[in-house]
Amino acid sequence: MALNKTFLLFLFIILLSSSLAFGGEGVSLDGALKYQKGFTQFDYTSPDAVKGGKLILHDIGSFDKMNPFTLKGSSAYGLQELVFEPLAIASLDEPFSQYGHIAEDIEVATDKKSVTFTLNASARFSDGSPITVEDVAYSLDIIKSDQVHPQFNYYYEDIAGYELLGDRKIRFNFKRPNRELHMIASQINILPKKYHRQNGFEEEAGQAKLAFPVGSGPYIVASINIGKSITYKRNLKYWAKDRPTRKGMFNFDEIVVKYYKDQIVALEAFKAGEFDFISINIAKQWARDMEGKRFADGTLIKKTYPHLNNAGMQGFLMNTRRELFQDPLVRQAMGLALDFAWINTSLFHDQYTRNNSFFSNSYLAAKGIPDGLELEYLEPYRELLAQEVFTTPLSTPVTSGPEDLRNNLLEARGLLEKAGWQVSGGILTNQENKPFVFDILLVSPSFERVMAGYVKNLKKLGIQVTYRTIDPALYVERLKTFDFDMIVTSYGQSQSPGNEQRNYWHSSSAERIGSRNYAGIRSPAVDGLIDRIIYAQTKEQLIAGCRALDRVLWYGYYLIPNWYLPVHRLSYANKFSRPESLPLYYDPFQLLMTWWIE
Repeated sequence: MALNKTFLLFLFIILLSSSLAFGGEGVSLDGALKYQKGFTQFDYTSPDAVKGGKLILHDIGSFDKMNPFTLKGSSAYGLQELVFEPLAIASLDEPFSQYGHIAEDIEVATDKKSVTFTLNASARFSDGSPITVEDVAYSLDIIKSDQVHPQFNYYYEDIAGYELLGDRKIRFNFKRPNRELHMIASQINILPKKYHRQNGFEEEAGQAKLAFPVGSGPYIVASINIGKSITYKRNLKYWAKDRPTRKGMFNFDEIVVKYYKDQIVALEAFKAGEFDFISINIAKQWARDMEGKRFADGTLIKKTYPHLNNAGMQGFLMNTRRELFQDPLVRQAMGLALDFAWINTSLFHDQYTRNNSFFSNSYLAAKGIPDGLELEYLEPYRELLAQEVFTTPLSTPVTSGPEDLRNNLLEARGLLEKAGWQVSGGILTNQENKPFVFDILLVSPSFERVMAGYVKNLKKLGIQVTYRTIDPALYVERLKTFDFDMIVTSYGQSQSPGNEQRNYWHSSSAERIGSRNYAGIRSPAVDGLIDRIIYAQTKEQLIAGCRALDRVLWYGYYLIPNWYLPVHRLSYANKFSRPESLPLYYDPFQLLMTWWIE
């Protein structure tokens, strides 16, 4: 039941090391490219792929806008990935490289303070207009402005500006050297300047009629039924259909996305044949509900697909803007009430591994106690941090039996007493006689059964908790404005964390509407360590920065660690053909875009 919120696909593809490959069709961070100039397609695609057929997908909730880059409203599923494109495409089977797409040539300056792109003369938007350097400049201006969702302008903050060097050449200048900034720059989605100048960039979410977007991607929007469905059609005049970065991909003539109220309803619809492909995020569904005639006769396939993605962190997150959760002793006590062993056995069929780091399933996870460069990074903040950061390895409370839980709850009660809370008449109250009461906001009813056991344990501490599932659109708006006490959320991590960490944890994002700093973290130590990560010049520096940040976040007790899977649980109609090789770093949507219908 790992919460699988799709953030940005670049979280899977931004990468790592200390030296650069300069110029040519591709760039890397480790000085090597798997695919040499003249390659025909990626190894995780197939030369036998054929175009055609209809793919029907699903999403939960609804949508009310056609611009995936703005803050207000919810955009349609697949819009950014199918309609818009970046300057370069990351390879999903190597962790350190990107290959020219809209930009046919990428040249990184020797001082790492700029990158120059030469555009492909064939690159076109779906309306037939050529992609120009003015479009690239406009896209950078927009993506760094207040008109877009803050997750974007945080990410591109260190790009200082640009210079137009010719009809097809543009240079991006950086504020300071950064090991991955040329890769980040390559990921900017290119937007049509003329179209947006004529039609406006921002749209009113929920308006009766939405304008169909213009992008350079393999699909165009064919029709929409606001909040209920969207249909994409393959652009038969797609400029890059024979490019090696797209060969064997995006093979379906038509992609339809249907919307459902929740995951339970969606699964029943899938089993009834209403759509073709589903990623299962609920352990009970995978263990018990994926059965019936259509599975037995082979009409539907159920299969796990391994991956090497950094699992990051999922947890029950507390909003420290609320007075109730401002004391770290209180937050620590909240974590002691979670009985993971019981949840995993009784509800999850022992499918999960507990998160043991903010970089779970990764070499970036903190281990043991800090030493060397990692300790050097932490020392300036020693007086600001919990001593456990320096003395105690990261570990979650043990709950292998009833006695363990009892001991954990006794420890939690002691922490709450230190924080000024006492049990009176079975109710936990503070010195002002205010009861300890809060609400857990959910977007999926499947989490209600998890919360029932957790709330029961909190009740033993005298804490009064309610939990409720609300409409997905309302849930998104509540998160944007930080209007909640506790939520379940996840933070995906790439193989080389960087600028996105500002959006997650930095003080500058704590009060910025739409940021993912849901916990409201304001910490000089966190801010400083984020800079260590972003401006790391070597692999050693990156690892030290990530591990140091991991410890500070862990012992800040901002969330209660949950669980993760090292595989994707997928089920699909038995109508697809697939390449022989899997990519290494991917999400289910990316995998599906390499499949085809015979």
